[in-house]
Amino acid sequence: MSGTVHPDNRPLFIQIKEKIEDQIVNDQLLEGEQVPSTTQLSQFYKINHITVLKGINLLVDAGLIYKKRGVGMFVADGAKAMLLRTRKNAFAEHYVVPMVQEADKLGLSVDELFQIITQLKGSDSRES
Repeated sequence: MSGTVHPDNRPLFIQIKEKIEDQIVNDQLLEGEQVPSTTQLSQFYKINHITVLKGINLLVDAGLIYKKRGVGMFVADGAKAMLLRTRKNAFAEHYVVPMVQEADKLGLSVDELFQIITQLKGSDSRES
């Protein structure tokens, strides 16, 4: 787990939820693996355990993690695939749709748009 919850406008429980989601997507937490307890998370981030529990409960409600009474919390089977599907849909909605709309306004063809994306993606991967 990395450092701190970043100060921003989002509630802390949402930031905790998103941090755990990121760990699942990045294979830092694997399906079937135990998730840190609310006590561990609240001590690590130095925030109230109720705040952590609120974020955890969102993950449980979404079916991404499950609780085993007296044992702990675990990443659910299919959690990574579910998160990737959700994030890809959100990416398309928040980034691709507006980009395509702007491309239409500028009169860019699909080929021109693809070329721009390919150039940007190529230069980005060379820098990494």
